[in-house]
Amino acid sequence: MADHSAHPRDGKLVAALTAAQLYYMQDKTMEVIARELGTSRSSVSRLLSYARESGLVDIRINSPLERLGMLEQRIRDRHRIVAHVVPMPEIVSEVERLERVALTAGRLLSQFVDSNMIIGVAWGSTISAVSRGLTQKETHNTTFVQLNGAGNTQTSGVEYSSDILQRFGSAFGAQVQQFPVPAFFDDPATREAMWRERSTRRVLDLQSKMDIAVFSLGSPAAEVPSRVYVGGYLGRDDYRSLREDHAIGDVATVFFRADGSWKDIRLNARATGPTLDRLRRVPRRVCVVSGIPKLASLRAAIAADLITDVVLDEGLARRLAED
Repeated sequence: MADHSAHPRDGKLVAALTAAQLYYMQDKTMEVIARELGTSRSSVSRLLSYARESGLVDIRINSPLERLGMLEQRIRDRHRIVAHVVPMPEIVSEVERLERVALTAGRLLSQFVDSNMIIGVAWGSTISAVSRGLTQKETHNTTFVQLNGAGNTQTSGVEYSSDILQRFGSAFGAQVQQFPVPAFFDDPATREAMWRERSTRRVLDLQSKMDIAVFSLGSPAAEVPSRVYVGGYLGRDDYRSLREDHAIGDVATVFFRADGSWKDIRLNARATGPTLDRLRRVPRRVCVVSGIPKLASLRAAIAADLITDVVLDEGLARRLAED
């Protein structure tokens, strides 16, 4: 009686399955597989083709663009902001993560900035990186204005903030307006007096007419520390005051809590950045942020309605989309 249990096709299927597992699942070369199966490389190639054609192997290309599109849509649906997610593996260092996000933001801004606009720019590590990644676009009658003072007891901060502002102005052929005041006044009364000066009022008037604001988020928990937390701007008493007032982050040196509240945080009475009420009135508010440690600060900024567009890395975007 003939034995039908060992059909030639079954032998081919087994061989094809074995070859496919070794090749696709164990990353073995065709040469190694040929030795294991006691056959030639060309036979292994034919077995792998057979495995694909017969449905043993299903090869799919997972487009990051499709994946990120779904992520951006989820953030838009949940938080009512436009997300621009920068794809990257989780193993990327925080410094590299910041640079990649900043580069994307620099290129994106050329789509937002146009002639006859006033754009407010906050200084800091992230926005400095953004300024180095800007693409050239010629505009006319456009002005970039500094959002907050940069001086402290150790330095005027003018050179640092000026470099950032000048790179923005140069990229867009625009005028720049510095804000030569300290990041924080020692006394709230000094700020009130300074705000009455005509030279200061001119800058504040420009800020009141902003079409776009570009900023990052400060966070004392970030692995790449925000410049305000490491640049000598805050003393021991300031840190204690911020802890007591439950501040978790800042925009342009104006601090806020997890629920988005900010007005009664004591340090804000001495800060030179725009009030968050003022910032909310800017039509487009572009936040550039990277790294999971900024998640709490980002959530709070969204709660405070400070953001219309956010440029962020994929890891941070996933965590935000889960909220």
